[in-house]
Amino acid sequence: MGVKRHVLVIGGSGMLAKASLWLAEHSDKVSVIGRNRDKLNRLVEKNPHKNIIPITVNYYDLTTFRHEISQSIDLHGPYDLVVAWVHSQEKEILDIVSDEILKRTDQCWRLYHVLGSSSNLEEILRELDVPENCDYYQVQLGFVIEHDRSRWLTHEEISDGVIHAIRTGVRKHLVGTLTPWHRRP
Repeated sequence: MGVKRHVLVIGGSGMLAKASLWLAEHSDKVSVIGRNRDKLNRLVEKNPHKNIIPITVNYYDLTTFRHEISQSIDLHGPYDLVVAWVHSQEKEILDIVSDEILKRTDQCWRLYHVLGSSSNLEEILRELDVPENCDYYQVQLGFVIEHDRSRWLTHEEISDGVIHAIRTGVRKHLVGTLTPWHRRP
């Protein structure tokens, strides 16, 4: 993966907490956006590298979200890598991140978009405005079938899947399975 100067993880204090900590091992700085200050504080306490920068913001508040992204980039430099657990219908959040990066640099950066099991990856790709200097990747979260039962992925399985996608650089990565669809929990 190589050392990255500044990474952004949107939704990184819950199901992506393990991935945020892994990224902190391989990066200079990791800005983590979350809505819950207590969860962010617990994540920071678990980080032996002391390089996680917590940002408490609800990304549905687009004005505040843009301000926090802008301030993060101004203080710590543009993002080399963005991991975003952002629902497909909320593309304006990714547009804000892209806009703020483009205002400051034309360097290449990577976006790993984490998506739910019902997401249509091709449709999402068509609808997104991915800048030329952005390498876009999709990580789709499925489910697990065990002992004739199905269940949703655990937070650890989700983080491990995102880490695997980053390590391998595959454009589309499925964590778990989507088939058979009728077995979905």
